[in-house]
Amino acid sequence: MATTATSRLPDRRDALRIAGAAVAVNLIGALGVPFTTTQSAWFAALELPAFYPPGWAFGVVWPILYALCGAAAALVSLAGRDGRAPTGRVRTALALFGIQLVLNVTWSPVFWGLERPDLGLVVLAVLLPLVVATVWAFDRVDRRAAALLLPYLAWVCFATALNYAIWALN
Repeated sequence: MATTATSRLPDRRDALRIAGAAVAVNLIGALGVPFTTTQSAWFAALELPAFYPPGWAFGVVWPILYALCGAAAALVSLAGRDGRAPTGRVRTALALFGIQLVLNVTWSPVFWGLERPDLGLVVLAVLLPLVVATVWAFDRVDRRAAALLLPYLAWVCFATALNYAIWALN
């Protein structure tokens, strides 16, 4: 059950912290970008599923998702800092968040860099339950933070289906 953290709106300093976290998570997420190239001979030779989105969609979706993730993590952190949530819950939630974020960034070098959709699928098979656990842990601290992670969870589900389809077709 969420604590009373959901009843307080962020003040100006909190809003700056939330914005900063959104930028920071985007910078961390960008670490995978150098490995991602749809112009490679390997990718061009792949058979893609019919539901593969246009390339530009990834460049639009990921920054939004990372911003939402950063904002969610900041809300959880603020709830702990302000004493509106138990320290143990905040630490657990933020630890899960950090682990899943590292795993998220690992996917690009595995799928694109190593050209291994099979291993990319393994990364996603571990990532997906970690994201679910993070949403649950965030909900125990601040329901708004959990809600901000739901689009990310949906996209990780989609990415898993997409990665599976690429692996199955090739």
